[in-house]
Amino acid sequence: MKSDLLLAVTQLAAERSLPPHIVVNAVQDALTAAYRRDEIAGGEDVVVELDSETGDVTVHTVRNVVEEVEEPGSQWTLEEARTHDPDAQVGDQIRTGLIESNPGRIAAQTAKQLVMQRLRDAERELVFDEYVGKEGEVVTATIQRIDPRFITMDLGRAEAIMPPAEQVQRERYRPGMRLKVYISEVRRSVRGPEIVGSRTHTELLRKLFETEVPEIFNGVVEIKSIAREPGARSKVAVTSNQEGVDPVGACVGLRGIRIQNVVNELMGEKIDVVEYSEDPIKFISNSLSPAQVDKVTLNQDENSASVVVPDRQLSLAIGREGQNARLAAKLTNWHIDIKSSLDDVPAPVVEPEPSVDAVVSEDAVAAETVDAVATETIEIPETVEVEVAAEILEADIAEPAPVNSAIEKAAELVDESAASDTSAEEELALLALEEEIRALEAQEKVEQERVELELAAAAAAVKSGDIWQVGAGGDGDDGGGLRFAEDIVGYRDMSSGRRSRRGRGGANLSPKARRAQAKKTPTSPSSPDNKS
Repeated sequence: MKSDLLLAVTQLAAERSLPPHIVVNAVQDALTAAYRRDEIAGGEDVVVELDSETGDVTVHTVRNVVEEVEEPGSQWTLEEARTHDPDAQVGDQIRTGLIESNPGRIAAQTAKQLVMQRLRDAERELVFDEYVGKEGEVVTATIQRIDPRFITMDLGRAEAIMPPAEQVQRERYRPGMRLKVYISEVRRSVRGPEIVGSRTHTELLRKLFETEVPEIFNGVVEIKSIAREPGARSKVAVTSNQEGVDPVGACVGLRGIRIQNVVNELMGEKIDVVEYSEDPIKFISNSLSPAQVDKVTLNQDENSASVVVPDRQLSLAIGREGQNARLAAKLTNWHIDIKSSLDDVPAPVVEPEPSVDAVVSEDAVAAETVDAVATETIEIPETVEVEVAAEILEADIAEPAPVNSAIEKAAELVDESAASDTSAEEELALLALEEEIRALEAQEKVEQERVELELAAAAAAVKSGDIWQVGAGGDGDDGGGLRFAEDIVGYRDMSSGRRSRRGRGGANLSPKARRAQAKKTPTSPSSPDNKS
């Protein structure tokens, strides 16, 4: 029986990863409570001793020495205690007997419950002592349950929770997923130690860089500041404590392998690594990377900086919804105002108003200049207006516009010149222009008479029956020519009013009469009907 008890104690210690002495103390306390409730104790206090080497259990009844007795069955006064032990003192326990029998069923059930409770308490205390030292570190957790209130994660010996405030909204979690979390808080609760994990904490990024970059872990490269918007973008300012070490290159790694591991752990969060500088101007310029900065102006009193960037890089410096500028302000702890180089144009220099004497002198110089110009002889070429009118006339003749438009434009030019104040030379030029206009009018009259003669000849040809002479194509090609009398009538109808008045006779014929006349008309030798 004793060896079985020792075997059970050893097994409990192994299953719960507890030290053996803790399990032994828990069993002793449970047996003590069980014997106290048993009738065999007679109402006296009981002390149980368990030998961890042999597994022997010894149960003694004891009396507590007190100054004033409150429980007569388990307490003695100092005088009563000295009758059994002359050296007894207040607070001592004096053994009065030995219990050989085992406790009953109820006492054994009570002992079992007390053992389990003491073991749970001991286990919680060990877990708390272990993880309270890990507060501020990164551990690997496995998601167990996903509830609206929080996510439960398994850390191995303990469970941790991740409230909604510590979750990244852009990340999608599922049971069984393994991820790294930052232990932000460890506190006691009724259920035991409560461990709070975080995926949004800024220090999570620092710890991941320490894991992936040996230079940061060894102190060669130091992270000065971090600005993070979880799940979207982060900026990290690093500096080197050893000459010849590139801090940015050390964090990025060969072909970006180091920083890529951090990005993958954060599920695609973008990370900008910039170089830290003690000079605020240079540090602010680096913090706005990847945008280029032209000028930085600091205001020490307001802790603000005005940054000028090229116009094509303004949107890049501000970022989507101002994200890049916001992270740069958090990283540098400066209020940053970004504007384009086009907006940073210096104000125009305002010249002072001239004095009264200067104005008077300027007016005198202007008056002298006017007098000198008036006394000079202005030579105006006589053919200027004529050449202008000729150019306008040539342009109109080249186009299908009537000649009257050129004459009207030239007349308008003459009227405008006459309306203004002109000298003797200008009047001579105007007279020459008028002569030219009259010559153009005579030329137009001759052209109109020529057109009328051609129309009269065409009408005579129609009356004589030679209709194939009007508009017919050469070499038997009748495409576009006039083949019937109806075409002659239509040709006259589409002409001007003067042409229509000369050929009214044919237009008054009925369609039947015109067809009869066409049949009586002799056929021209060049007609297509005579071809063999």
